Amino acid sequence: MTRTLRDIRPRRVAVVSLHTSPLDQPGTGDAGGLNVYVLETSRRLAAAGVQVEIFTRAVSSSMPTTVELAPGVSVTHLRAGPFEELPKEDLPAQLCAFSAGLLRAEAGRPPGWFDLIHSHYWLSGQVGWLASERWDVPLVHSMHTMAKVKNLELAAGDRPEPQVRVIGEEQVVDHASRLIANTGDEAAQLKDLYAASPYAIDVVHPGVDLSVFSPGDRLAARAALGIKPGAHLLLFVGRIQPLKAPDVLLRAVARMIEADPSRREELVVAICGGPSGSGLEHPTALADLAASLGIADIVRFEPPADRARLAEWYRAADATVVPSYSESFGLVAIESQACGTPVVAASVGGLRTAVADGRSGLLVASHDPGEWARALQCMTTGERQRLADGARPHAEGFSWDATARGLIDSYAQAIGEHAALPLAIGTP
Repeated sequence: MTRTLRDIRPRRVAVVSLHTSPLDQPGTGDAGGLNVYVLETSRRLAAAGVQVEIFTRAVSSSMPTTVELAPGVSVTHLRAGPFEELPKEDLPAQLCAFSAGLLRAEAGRPPGWFDLIHSHYWLSGQVGWLASERWDVPLVHSMHTMAKVKNLELAAGDRPEPQVRVIGEEQVVDHASRLIANTGDEAAQLKDLYAASPYAIDVVHPGVDLSVFSPGDRLAARAALGIKPGAHLLLFVGRIQPLKAPDVLLRAVARMIEADPSRREELVVAICGGPSGSGLEHPTALADLAASLGIADIVRFEPPADRARLAEWYRAADATVVPSYSESFGLVAIESQACGTPVVAASVGGLRTAVADGRSGLLVASHDPGEWARALQCMTTGERQRLADGARPHAEGFSWDATARGLIDSYAQAIGEHAALPLAIGTP
Protein backbone atom coordinates (compact mmCIF):
# COMPACT_ATOMS: atom_id res chain seq x y z
CA MET A 1 0.00 0.00 0.00
CA THR A 2 1.29 3.45 -0.88
CA ARG A 3 1.83 5.64 2.17
CA THR A 4 1.81 9.43 2.38
CA LEU A 5 4.33 11.65 4.11
CA ARG A 6 1.85 12.20 6.92
CA ASP A 7 1.89 8.48 7.69
CA ILE A 8 5.60 8.68 8.55
CA ARG A 9 6.68 11.05 11.29
CA PRO A 10 10.05 11.04 13.03
CA ARG A 11 9.92 10.56 16.79
CA ARG A 12 13.47 11.55 17.69
CA VAL A 13 16.05 13.46 15.64
CA ALA A 14 19.76 13.88 16.33
CA VAL A 15 20.82 17.36 15.21
CA VAL A 16 24.57 17.77 14.73
CA SER A 17 26.02 21.29 14.95
CA LEU A 18 29.66 20.62 15.69
CA HIS A 19 31.32 23.98 15.24
CA THR A 20 28.81 26.28 16.89
CA SER A 21 26.12 25.90 19.53
CA PRO A 22 22.56 27.27 19.46
CA LEU A 23 23.34 28.55 22.96
CA ASP A 24 25.94 30.97 21.54
CA GLN A 25 25.17 34.64 20.94
CA PRO A 26 24.95 35.27 17.17
CA GLY A 27 27.05 38.05 15.71
CA THR A 28 30.59 37.15 16.61
CA GLY A 29 33.02 34.26 16.29
CA ASP A 30 31.37 31.50 14.29
CA ALA A 31 27.90 32.21 15.67
CA GLY A 32 25.40 33.57 13.18
CA GLY A 33 22.36 32.57 11.18
CA LEU A 34 23.10 28.85 11.57
CA ASN A 35 22.75 29.17 15.34
CA VAL A 36 19.41 30.93 14.98
CA TYR A 37 18.24 28.33 12.46
CA VAL A 38 19.09 25.35 14.69
CA LEU A 39 17.54 27.01 17.75
CA GLU A 40 14.28 28.07 16.11
CA THR A 41 13.66 24.94 14.04
CA SER A 42 14.40 22.67 17.01
CA ARG A 43 11.84 24.52 19.13
CA ARG A 44 9.21 24.25 16.41
CA LEU A 45 9.97 20.59 15.73
CA ALA A 46 9.53 19.82 19.43
CA ALA A 47 6.25 21.73 19.49
CA ALA A 48 5.11 19.52 16.59
CA GLY A 49 5.92 16.38 18.58
CA VAL A 50 9.45 15.62 17.34
CA GLN A 51 12.00 15.21 20.14
CA VAL A 52 15.31 16.89 19.26
CA GLU A 53 18.76 16.35 20.74
CA ILE A 54 21.42 18.77 19.51
CA PHE A 55 25.05 17.64 19.64
CA THR A 56 27.75 20.32 19.70
CA ARG A 57 31.37 20.63 20.77
CA ALA A 58 32.08 21.52 24.40
CA VAL A 59 34.08 24.75 24.69
CA SER A 60 33.95 25.15 28.47
CA SER A 61 34.58 22.71 31.31
CA SER A 62 31.93 24.50 33.37
CA MET A 63 29.16 23.82 30.84
CA PRO A 64 26.83 20.95 31.86
CA THR A 65 27.01 17.90 29.61
CA THR A 66 23.34 18.30 28.75
CA VAL A 67 21.23 21.45 28.80
CA GLU A 68 17.46 21.52 28.28
CA LEU A 69 16.97 24.31 25.77
CA ALA A 70 13.18 23.99 25.61
CA PRO A 71 10.61 21.25 26.28
CA GLY A 72 11.55 18.42 23.94
CA VAL A 73 14.89 20.02 22.97
CA SER A 74 18.23 19.28 24.65
CA VAL A 75 21.80 20.31 23.87
CA THR A 76 24.54 17.76 24.53
CA HIS A 77 28.15 18.96 24.72
CA LEU A 78 30.73 16.48 23.47
CA ARG A 79 34.41 16.70 24.41
CA ALA A 80 36.51 17.09 21.27
CA GLY A 81 39.77 18.92 21.69
CA PRO A 82 40.54 21.66 24.22
CA PHE A 83 37.86 23.50 26.19
CA GLU A 84 38.13 26.64 24.10
CA GLU A 85 36.91 28.09 20.85
CA LEU A 86 38.84 26.78 17.87
CA PRO A 87 39.01 28.29 14.39
CA LYS A 88 36.97 26.27 11.90
CA GLU A 89 40.21 25.54 10.07
CA ASP A 90 41.41 23.54 13.11
CA LEU A 91 38.21 21.58 13.66
CA PRO A 92 38.76 18.83 11.04
CA ALA A 93 41.43 17.46 13.42
CA GLN A 94 38.66 16.97 16.02
CA LEU A 95 36.19 15.09 13.81
CA CYS A 96 37.36 11.69 15.09
CA ALA A 97 37.03 12.73 18.75
CA PHE A 98 33.61 14.30 18.18
CA SER A 99 32.38 11.24 16.25
CA ALA A 100 33.53 8.95 19.05
CA GLY A 101 31.63 11.07 21.58
CA LEU A 102 28.48 11.01 19.45
CA LEU A 103 28.61 7.24 19.01
CA ARG A 104 29.13 6.76 22.76
CA ALA A 105 26.16 8.99 23.54
CA GLU A 106 23.88 6.98 21.24
CA ALA A 107 25.21 3.66 22.57
CA GLY A 108 23.73 4.52 25.97
CA ARG A 109 20.22 4.71 24.49
CA PRO A 110 17.87 1.86 23.54
CA PRO A 111 18.48 0.46 20.01
CA GLY A 112 16.90 2.53 17.27
CA TRP A 113 16.58 5.60 19.50
CA PHE A 114 17.08 8.16 16.70
CA ASP A 115 15.03 8.00 13.51
CA LEU A 116 17.43 10.19 11.55
CA ILE A 117 20.30 12.67 11.73
CA HIS A 118 20.12 16.29 10.57
CA SER A 119 23.61 17.78 10.19
CA HIS A 120 24.42 21.46 9.74
CA TYR A 121 27.54 22.66 7.86
CA TRP A 122 30.05 20.33 6.24
CA LEU A 123 31.98 19.45 9.42
CA SER A 124 28.79 18.16 11.01
CA GLY A 125 27.94 16.41 7.76
CA GLN A 126 31.15 14.40 7.96
CA VAL A 127 30.20 13.22 11.46
CA GLY A 128 26.59 12.65 10.45
CA TRP A 129 27.67 10.51 7.50
CA LEU A 130 29.61 8.18 9.81
CA ALA A 131 26.85 8.01 12.43
CA SER A 132 24.09 7.44 9.88
CA GLU A 133 25.88 4.35 8.58
CA ARG A 134 26.61 3.10 12.10
CA TRP A 135 23.02 3.62 13.28
CA ASP A 136 21.41 2.61 9.96
CA VAL A 137 19.33 5.80 9.77
CA PRO A 138 19.06 8.44 7.02
CA LEU A 139 21.17 11.60 6.98
CA VAL A 140 19.52 14.93 6.15
CA HIS A 141 22.03 17.72 5.60
CA SER A 142 21.93 21.52 5.44
CA MET A 143 24.98 23.18 3.88
CA HIS A 144 24.27 26.75 5.07
CA THR A 145 27.32 27.95 3.12
CA MET A 146 29.30 26.25 0.38
CA ALA A 147 33.01 26.53 -0.33
CA LYS A 148 32.62 26.55 -4.10
CA VAL A 149 30.06 29.36 -3.93
CA LYS A 150 32.18 31.43 -1.52
CA ASN A 151 35.27 30.97 -3.68
CA LEU A 152 33.40 32.14 -6.77
CA GLU A 153 32.25 35.31 -4.97
CA LEU A 154 35.32 36.02 -2.84
CA ALA A 155 35.81 39.46 -1.37
CA ALA A 156 39.01 41.25 -2.34
CA GLY A 157 41.85 40.16 -0.05
CA ASP A 158 39.83 37.40 1.60
CA ARG A 159 41.15 33.84 1.86
CA PRO A 160 39.60 31.18 -0.37
CA GLU A 161 38.05 28.18 1.31
CA PRO A 162 40.52 25.25 1.46
CA GLN A 163 40.35 22.21 -0.77
CA VAL A 164 39.78 19.96 2.23
CA ARG A 165 36.42 21.65 2.74
CA VAL A 166 35.52 21.33 -0.95
CA ILE A 167 36.23 17.59 -0.84
CA GLY A 168 34.40 17.21 2.46
CA GLU A 169 31.31 18.93 1.07
CA GLU A 170 31.34 16.77 -2.05
CA GLN A 171 31.44 13.65 0.11
CA VAL A 172 28.53 14.79 2.28
CA VAL A 173 26.43 15.67 -0.77
CA ASP A 174 27.11 12.21 -2.23
CA HIS A 175 26.13 10.35 0.95
CA ALA A 176 23.24 12.40 2.40
CA SER A 177 19.76 10.95 1.97
CA ARG A 178 18.30 14.40 1.47
CA LEU A 179 19.69 17.92 1.18
CA ILE A 180 17.89 20.97 2.57
CA ALA A 181 18.33 24.08 0.42
CA ASN A 182 17.27 27.46 1.78
CA THR A 183 16.23 28.78 -1.63
CA GLY A 184 15.87 27.76 -5.25
CA ASP A 185 19.21 29.49 -5.90
CA GLU A 186 20.92 27.23 -3.38
CA ALA A 187 19.25 24.17 -4.90
CA ALA A 188 20.64 25.15 -8.30
CA GLN A 189 24.11 25.62 -6.82
CA LEU A 190 23.98 22.15 -5.27
CA LYS A 191 23.07 20.68 -8.64
CA ASP A 192 25.45 22.74 -10.77
CA LEU A 193 28.51 22.86 -8.51
CA TYR A 194 28.20 19.62 -6.54
CA ALA A 195 26.33 17.36 -8.99
CA ALA A 196 23.61 16.75 -6.40
CA SER A 197 20.59 14.79 -7.61
CA PRO A 198 17.64 17.18 -8.01
CA TYR A 199 15.42 14.45 -6.52
CA ALA A 200 17.39 14.54 -3.27
CA ILE A 201 16.97 18.30 -2.70
CA ASP A 202 14.15 19.88 -0.70
CA VAL A 203 13.79 23.66 -0.76
CA VAL A 204 12.72 24.82 2.70
CA HIS A 205 12.90 28.55 3.41
CA PRO A 206 14.19 29.69 6.82
CA GLY A 207 11.79 31.78 8.86
CA VAL A 208 11.57 34.63 11.32
CA ASP A 209 9.99 35.01 14.75
CA LEU A 210 7.23 37.43 13.79
CA SER A 211 6.32 38.11 17.42
CA VAL A 212 9.80 39.19 18.53
CA PHE A 213 10.65 40.95 15.27
CA SER A 214 7.67 43.21 14.75
CA PRO A 215 6.99 46.89 13.99
CA GLY A 216 7.13 49.24 16.96
CA ASP A 217 7.58 52.81 18.09
CA ARG A 218 10.52 54.10 16.05
CA LEU A 219 11.10 57.19 18.19
CA ALA A 220 11.01 55.16 21.40
CA ALA A 221 13.53 52.72 19.93
CA ARG A 222 15.81 55.62 19.00
CA ALA A 223 15.52 57.13 22.45
CA ALA A 224 16.48 53.80 24.03
CA LEU A 225 19.52 53.51 21.76
CA GLY A 226 20.64 57.12 21.97
CA ILE A 227 19.85 57.97 18.33
CA LYS A 228 18.58 61.46 17.48
CA PRO A 229 14.96 61.52 16.24
CA GLY A 230 15.89 63.22 12.95
CA ALA A 231 18.99 61.17 12.13
CA HIS A 232 19.24 58.92 9.06
CA LEU A 233 20.35 55.64 10.63
CA LEU A 234 21.95 52.98 8.43
CA LEU A 235 22.36 49.65 10.23
CA PHE A 236 24.67 46.70 9.67
CA VAL A 237 24.06 43.54 11.71
CA GLY A 238 26.37 40.55 11.54
CA ARG A 239 29.85 39.20 11.91
CA ILE A 240 32.59 41.62 10.88
CA GLN A 241 34.56 39.85 8.17
CA PRO A 242 35.30 40.47 4.46
CA LEU A 243 32.56 38.04 3.36
CA LYS A 244 29.89 40.22 5.00
CA ALA A 245 31.40 43.36 3.39
CA PRO A 246 30.61 46.02 6.01
CA ASP A 247 33.42 48.04 4.41
CA VAL A 248 31.15 48.56 1.39
CA LEU A 249 28.68 50.38 3.63
CA LEU A 250 31.40 52.66 5.04
CA ARG A 251 32.80 53.45 1.61
CA ALA A 252 29.32 54.24 0.29
CA VAL A 253 28.58 56.57 3.20
CA ALA A 254 31.88 58.37 2.58
CA ARG A 255 30.79 58.87 -1.04
CA MET A 256 27.47 60.29 0.11
CA ILE A 257 29.22 62.83 2.35
CA GLU A 258 31.76 63.66 -0.33
CA ALA A 259 28.89 64.49 -2.72
CA ASP A 260 27.06 66.51 -0.07
CA PRO A 261 29.10 67.46 3.04
CA SER A 262 25.97 68.63 4.84
CA ARG A 263 24.89 64.96 5.11
CA ARG A 264 27.45 64.48 7.89
CA GLU A 265 25.09 66.24 10.32
CA GLU A 266 22.28 63.73 9.78
CA LEU A 267 23.89 60.37 8.95
CA VAL A 268 24.59 57.70 11.59
CA VAL A 269 26.05 54.28 10.79
CA ALA A 270 25.64 51.51 13.38
CA ILE A 271 27.73 48.35 13.10
CA CYS A 272 26.24 45.70 15.40
CA GLY A 273 28.47 42.62 15.62
CA GLY A 274 31.97 41.38 16.29
CA PRO A 275 35.01 40.18 14.34
CA SER A 276 34.83 36.70 12.84
CA GLY A 277 36.66 34.45 10.41
CA SER A 278 39.48 36.20 8.59
CA GLY A 279 38.29 39.42 10.24
CA LEU A 280 39.92 38.21 13.46
CA GLU A 281 43.34 38.78 11.89
CA HIS A 282 42.73 42.55 11.94
CA PRO A 283 39.94 43.13 14.50
CA THR A 284 40.22 46.94 14.26
CA ALA A 285 40.28 47.01 10.45
CA LEU A 286 36.76 48.42 10.10
CA ALA A 287 37.32 51.13 12.70
CA ASP A 288 40.61 51.98 10.99
CA LEU A 289 38.81 52.22 7.65
CA ALA A 290 36.19 54.57 9.11
CA ALA A 291 38.99 56.80 10.40
CA SER A 292 40.84 56.78 7.08
CA LEU A 293 37.61 57.70 5.27
CA GLY A 294 37.04 60.60 7.65
CA ILE A 295 33.70 59.28 8.96
CA ALA A 296 34.71 57.82 12.34
CA ASP A 297 32.60 60.47 14.06
CA ILE A 298 29.35 59.12 12.59
CA VAL A 299 30.05 55.38 12.97
CA ARG A 300 28.95 53.52 16.12
CA PHE A 301 30.35 50.08 16.85
CA GLU A 302 27.96 48.02 18.96
CA PRO A 303 28.46 44.52 20.42
CA PRO A 304 26.24 41.64 19.31
CA ALA A 305 22.76 42.13 20.72
CA ASP A 306 20.15 39.75 22.07
CA ARG A 307 16.91 39.43 20.13
CA ALA A 308 14.93 42.06 22.02
CA ARG A 309 17.64 44.72 21.65
CA LEU A 310 18.28 43.71 18.05
CA ALA A 311 14.61 44.30 17.27
CA GLU A 312 15.00 47.80 18.74
CA TRP A 313 17.91 48.47 16.39
CA TYR A 314 15.87 47.34 13.40
CA ARG A 315 12.93 49.54 14.41
CA ALA A 316 15.21 52.54 14.92
CA ALA A 317 16.92 52.23 11.52
CA ASP A 318 16.00 53.88 8.27
CA ALA A 319 17.44 50.86 6.49
CA THR A 320 19.36 47.69 7.26
CA VAL A 321 22.29 47.16 4.92
CA VAL A 322 23.38 43.65 3.87
CA PRO A 323 26.26 44.00 1.38
CA SER A 324 27.54 40.38 1.64
CA TYR A 325 29.45 38.73 -1.18
CA SER A 326 27.64 35.46 -0.47
CA GLU A 327 24.54 34.54 1.56
CA SER A 328 22.64 31.27 1.54
CA PHE A 329 19.59 33.18 2.77
CA GLY A 330 20.10 36.26 4.93
CA LEU A 331 18.15 36.05 8.20
CA VAL A 332 19.11 39.62 9.09
CA ALA A 333 17.24 40.86 6.04
CA ILE A 334 14.04 39.04 7.03
CA GLU A 335 14.27 40.11 10.68
CA SER A 336 14.65 43.75 9.63
CA GLN A 337 11.69 43.61 7.27
CA ALA A 338 9.58 41.91 9.96
CA CYS A 339 10.19 45.05 12.05
CA GLY A 340 8.95 47.20 9.17
CA THR A 341 12.42 48.39 8.15
CA PRO A 342 13.43 48.08 4.48
CA VAL A 343 16.71 46.48 3.43
CA VAL A 344 19.42 47.41 0.94
CA ALA A 345 21.17 44.17 0.04
CA ALA A 346 23.58 42.70 -2.44
CA SER A 347 21.87 40.83 -5.25
CA VAL A 348 23.50 37.50 -4.39
CA GLY A 349 22.31 34.03 -3.40
CA GLY A 350 19.44 33.82 -0.95
CA LEU A 351 19.15 37.60 -0.59
CA ARG A 352 17.25 37.57 -3.88
CA THR A 353 14.57 35.58 -2.04
CA ALA A 354 14.83 37.32 1.33
CA VAL A 355 14.34 40.80 -0.20
CA ALA A 356 11.56 41.70 -2.62
CA ASP A 357 13.44 44.13 -4.85
CA GLY A 358 11.50 47.37 -5.27
CA ARG A 359 8.79 46.30 -2.80
CA SER A 360 10.44 45.67 0.58
CA GLY A 361 13.94 46.90 -0.18
CA LEU A 362 16.54 47.30 -2.88
CA LEU A 363 18.99 44.82 -4.37
CA VAL A 364 22.32 46.17 -5.61
CA ALA A 365 23.96 44.31 -8.48
CA SER A 366 27.59 45.11 -7.63
CA HIS A 367 29.78 46.08 -4.69
CA ASP A 368 30.76 49.41 -6.17
CA PRO A 369 30.54 52.08 -3.42
CA GLY A 370 29.10 54.61 -5.86
CA GLU A 371 26.21 52.32 -6.73
CA TRP A 372 25.61 51.60 -3.06
CA ALA A 373 25.69 55.32 -2.26
CA ARG A 374 22.88 55.88 -4.77
CA ALA A 375 20.81 53.05 -3.32
CA LEU A 376 21.31 54.27 0.26
CA GLN A 377 20.37 57.78 -0.79
CA CYS A 378 16.90 56.42 -1.62
CA MET A 379 16.50 55.47 2.03
CA THR A 380 16.74 59.12 3.07
CA THR A 381 13.91 60.21 0.75
CA GLY A 382 10.18 59.53 0.41
CA GLU A 383 11.04 56.31 -1.42
CA ARG A 384 11.99 54.84 1.93
CA GLN A 385 8.43 54.91 3.30
CA ARG A 386 7.03 53.07 0.27
CA LEU A 387 9.54 50.28 0.78
CA ALA A 388 8.91 50.25 4.53
CA ASP A 389 5.21 49.70 3.84
CA GLY A 390 6.07 46.55 1.89
CA ALA A 391 8.62 45.19 4.37
CA ARG A 392 6.40 43.56 6.98
CA PRO A 393 4.00 41.97 4.43
CA HIS A 394 6.96 40.38 2.66
CA ALA A 395 8.45 39.04 5.93
CA GLU A 396 5.10 37.53 6.89
CA GLY A 397 5.62 35.03 4.07
CA PHE A 398 8.37 33.40 6.16
CA SER A 399 7.81 31.65 9.49
CA TRP A 400 9.69 29.07 11.53
CA ASP A 401 6.49 27.03 11.81
CA ALA A 402 6.45 26.69 8.02
CA THR A 403 10.16 25.81 8.08
CA ALA A 404 9.51 23.05 10.63
CA ARG A 405 6.67 21.65 8.53
CA GLY A 406 8.96 21.54 5.52
CA LEU A 407 11.65 19.78 7.52
CA ILE A 408 9.21 17.19 8.85
CA ASP A 409 8.12 16.42 5.27
CA SER A 410 11.76 16.04 4.24
CA TYR A 411 12.46 13.81 7.24
CA ALA A 412 9.48 11.62 6.36
CA GLN A 413 10.69 11.33 2.79
CA ALA A 414 14.18 10.35 4.01
CA ILE A 415 12.81 7.74 6.42
CA GLY A 416 10.53 6.29 3.77
CA GLU A 417 13.28 6.09 1.19
CA HIS A 418 15.67 4.55 3.71
CA ALA A 419 13.12 1.85 4.51
CA ALA A 420 12.34 1.44 0.78
CA LEU A 421 8.71 2.43 1.33
CA PRO A 422 6.71 3.77 -1.64
CA LEU A 423 5.53 7.27 -0.79
CA ALA A 424 2.96 9.59 -2.28
CA ILE A 425 3.63 13.28 -1.82
CA GLY A 426 0.78 14.98 0.02
CA THR A 427 -2.47 13.40 1.18
CA PRO A 428 -4.93 11.25 -0.80
